[in-house]
Amino acid sequence: MIKKIINFFDRLEDKVRASLSRHPVIYTMVGGVGVVLFWRGVERTADLFSFLNGPVSLIISIFILLITGLFVSFFVGDQLIITGLKGEKKIVEKTESEIRSEASTLDEIKNKLNEIDKEIHEIKK
Repeated sequence: MIKKIINFFDRLEDKVRASLSRHPVIYTMVGGVGVVLFWRGVERTADLFSFLNGPVSLIISIFILLITGLFVSFFVGDQLIITGLKGEKKIVEKTESEIRSEASTLDEIKNKLNEIDKEIHEIKK
């Protein structure tokens, strides 16, 4: 029963995301409203507990974010760190031709891997 519910929302998310991704401004607005309402709900819920003052909330949140591995990811972002380490441009700064070139290179690598895979299967025979 729970699995069916999870699968339903997973498929729904895929459809909504695919639809909204064609309209980035609307996607941004819908996502922004969702995020603001989520944090509003978190804040209002935390207000119900008197011990969750500013410093205590900060300490608890840092602890949770550190142990889940989300601290750096949330505030900086994995892609930003990776592109910085590689000395690359951020994806939003890349031109269409650069992105097409990378896609072409990845296709070539995929084709070579498929050839190597076929050769390995032939050798095993």
